[in-house]
Amino acid sequence: MADQPRRPRTLADARTEAAFKKVTTKPVEAPPKKAAVPGVREQVTLRIDQDVLEHFQSQGPGWQDRINAALRKAAGL
Repeated sequence: MADQPRRPRTLADARTEAAFKKVTTKPVEAPPKKAAVPGVREQVTLRIDQDVLEHFQSQGPGWQDRINAALRKAAGL
């Protein structure tokens, strides 16, 4: 069989090739999340109902630690 000349590439060929490449290439993996370091705390802004805040503050200093402990317990940690 004689070699036949290749047909010219068309826009449809390019689209088909791009679509094929998109579904057959392996997606780039996201970098792994940093492991939480025990004992390191992060400052956040949190809106809490006034009566809940007053409850924890009425028990004296350390109210933020008590709120953190209550949140850990609620989260099952």
